[in-house]
Amino acid sequence: MDRRKFLALVGSSVTVPSALGLEAAAETKVHAQRKRKGPPNVVVMICDDLGFGDLGCYGSKLATPNLDRMAAEGVRFTRFNAGHPICSASRAALLTGRYGLRCNTAGAFPPNTPRGTSLDETLLSDLFHAKGFKTKAIGKWHLGDAPEYLPTSRGFDSYFGIPYSVDMHPTRLVRDKKILEEETDPKQLTPRYTAEAVEFLDHVGGDPFFLYLGFSYPHDPPMASDRFAGKSGLGDQGDSIAEIDWSAGEIFKAIERNGLGADTLVMFTSDHGPWFQGNPGALRGRKASTFEGGFRVPLIARWPGVIAERRVEETPCSNLDVLPSLMKVCRLGSSPKALDGVDASALLFGTGDTIEERARIYFSPMGDHSLDVHCIRKGDWKLRVAQGAGGEVYLNDSASSPTSAWLQHPELYNLGLDPAESYDVAKYHPEKVAALMAELDALVATFPPDVTEAYASLKSRLGAGTTRAGASPRLPSPSASQ
Repeated sequence: MDRRKFLALVGSSVTVPSALGLEAAAETKVHAQRKRKGPPNVVVMICDDLGFGDLGCYGSKLATPNLDRMAAEGVRFTRFNAGHPICSASRAALLTGRYGLRCNTAGAFPPNTPRGTSLDETLLSDLFHAKGFKTKAIGKWHLGDAPEYLPTSRGFDSYFGIPYSVDMHPTRLVRDKKILEEETDPKQLTPRYTAEAVEFLDHVGGDPFFLYLGFSYPHDPPMASDRFAGKSGLGDQGDSIAEIDWSAGEIFKAIERNGLGADTLVMFTSDHGPWFQGNPGALRGRKASTFEGGFRVPLIARWPGVIAERRVEETPCSNLDVLPSLMKVCRLGSSPKALDGVDASALLFGTGDTIEERARIYFSPMGDHSLDVHCIRKGDWKLRVAQGAGGEVYLNDSASSPTSAWLQHPELYNLGLDPAESYDVAKYHPEKVAALMAELDALVATFPPDVTEAYASLKSRLGAGTTRAGASPRLPSPSASQ
């Protein structure tokens, strides 16, 4: 894209758009007809650190008219979780359908690391590429920045972006495997990613495609270009989210302008909950926490004429389910490895079919190289067996301990009744506690040795059973003898 076209794109709206109500969105419904038979094109947009409550359609006061319109024209998920509360491990879960800890991906990869998501893993991009889809990755990658781990070695035809988080240095902008800028201007990332995506959509032709767009924001420090800076009324965080919403709108325009709407499934989500700022909704915890605020994220999906408008999907699911669902929808065949995710395409289309109910483990970035297990969830029930330091209240006796401790008394939460995890009901449901504990032990045993060894070590680090000084005491149960 030449400079004139780029400037025309980023200057196409001189003010931040005002909120678009659902009634207005309904008046602009897409009525396009499919132009070709076969699987849809797929666009996946994933933010960095966007919280469950950061969009207007999820209850925020921040104006996000384009994403609100997307929700009005499709389905909005209310119980969609990440596979991990830290960047690399969560993105590996989405792109492989497997926990990051099965893929040599724990926590977040730093720049210039020799490691990355295991090369013997099959990524979603590999599956699309094998079926003849054009594949393009834009933005944050974070599955390794050595040449063999970059997107163009992992099933993508081309790549443009920063291979890791925006707070890591150098802020290196890469095209394919070539470094374009050693220190790029972080304020221009969202408009430059948008220009790259629009250029791709304008020239993709009639071939099926998979576009993966990883926004670098609203990760700390959140930034926006001058056109959006200071305009949202909600600080740098709000400005960066408003610009992401604008970007989504430009992508929708390009899809419609090129007659791709009825043939394209678009999904919008986040890698995990918000960090220092941002809105987790009425949920407990934030990024890096194994409370729901660290794991639950928005998911909006739109495919005009196929996904019914204004649907709200409340069934629990996860970004582990994205790969197996798209395998089904796009007829991608199968992955050669056992998947932790399940086919949740019935939830996309609202067919009334049930999906496999599978227990999910909540790994923590606390201690033991991000290998600790804190929780297991199945359906509405979530069992918390361990707790971390750093603001998560009761632990062992060391207030500065960077690790996790096994709870003397596991906690049980009914997320259907208590999404904020405010009411421990373990003593009223001992059979649920026992069943989930047994399932957790069995699941952990299927992981690589570093995970099983960390789990055994965690069980030996028994928590104190009371909170630290300065917090309300947590009294031991009458049956406790410790």
